[in-house]
Amino acid sequence: MPSKSNMQEPTLPGGHHELDPYTPHSGNLGYRISRYDLELGYRVSSNRLSGTATITATSYQQLTRFALDLAGSMRVERVTVNGARARYSHRSGKLSITPPSPVPPGGVMTAVVKYGGTPRPVRSPFGDVGWEELDNGALCANQPNGAPSWFPCDDHPEAKASFHFEITTDSPYYALANGRLTSRQRRAGQTTWTYDQVEPMSTYLASIQIGQYQHRTLASRPVPVYALVPPALSAEFDVSFARQVQMVTAFTEMFGPYPFPQYTAVVTEDDLDIPLEAQSFSTFGANHCDGTLDHERLIAHELAHQWFGNSVTGARWRDIWLHEGFACYAEWLWSQHSGGKSADEWGRHYYEKLAGTRFATPLADPGTRTMFDDWVYKRGALTLHALRLRLGDGEFFALLRRWTAKYRYQSATTEDFIALASTFTSESLADLWRGWLFTPELPAYPEL
Repeated sequence: MPSKSNMQEPTLPGGHHELDPYTPHSGNLGYRISRYDLELGYRVSSNRLSGTATITATSYQQLTRFALDLAGSMRVERVTVNGARARYSHRSGKLSITPPSPVPPGGVMTAVVKYGGTPRPVRSPFGDVGWEELDNGALCANQPNGAPSWFPCDDHPEAKASFHFEITTDSPYYALANGRLTSRQRRAGQTTWTYDQVEPMSTYLASIQIGQYQHRTLASRPVPVYALVPPALSAEFDVSFARQVQMVTAFTEMFGPYPFPQYTAVVTEDDLDIPLEAQSFSTFGANHCDGTLDHERLIAHELAHQWFGNSVTGARWRDIWLHEGFACYAEWLWSQHSGGKSADEWGRHYYEKLAGTRFATPLADPGTRTMFDDWVYKRGALTLHALRLRLGDGEFFALLRRWTAKYRYQSATTEDFIALASTFTSESLADLWRGWLFTPELPAYPEL
């Protein structure tokens, strides 16, 4: 996050400049968005998206112009600011808007962008990310900077806002978005699905899933747990996801109250390289639902992201271990809880795999090229295991529950976690953080 001095005197008045060195062309300064209202229409057969985005924001400096992130595959038809037509330009993934009159510091503005096109993933150093057309539907895989592939936004992990979705698509299809389903209206062969995501959400976690799914209720209390499953995979789902509800219960005990109104597991008809987390739901490929428990660790991993990544979000992409290390450690915790290998057994297993690896960067700043590499996940989990052995189970799990409570629906940094952990012991943890977070070389395996 920029310093207060930079925020008061930005390089470009009301414009955009570098916010996060990992994604230097994403995100904007001059304002903060509090709410997105997205009215979307989608034709599955032609992969055609039409949208009206109503964006409510507050400026923190005078704005003579401002920018939103929006991919070039989306064509902008009209822009208004506070009800008046506004001039705009759209190039290089930035929608630059000149309001009819300057927006004063502290001024509330409502920008309405009407747009449409054929959505496709955004090419990035992390691969193709964003909107993805399936054989019979669509999904969104935004992490880290793919959200602009389908709606205009301030695409930075720290820029959280509430969302309202209205999705109109062909009636045979089920449309899922973040938050709670508040209405479903069918008219002339199409259905409009309305969702409200009240808890603040980062743009990369905003997601839509469209497919011919069977909706199932797995549990109604204390946390409603649902599933969207292709009918042909119903029997396989019963085996592969048999312990989904128990997993929610176990993680609630370990990590604190589940942070959202419900949780949904989605299984697509297509195979997926990796599962995908979004706020309040996760998406798995048909290959992850094969009638075995072979992929249960992935089910645990994606569920854990609801606490670590979705509710508590890393303020900078360099803090990615706060997402992936925690979710990976949740895999090991679930294994032990469900009668499999203990967390220590998994830790020793993966330590041996990492021991022969030469690391060029520390875990606390892995760099753009390796931020999603497997070593970040496993070394992050080992860091937590080392901390657990140092603190003891009582203080360690109390720390996790305090972490998810203190930063609930907020963004946080590695330094925030270090500071909070220091309140759970009278001993210095400096050597632990130095060895596991800030030194590239792998330290010795932690022992009691």
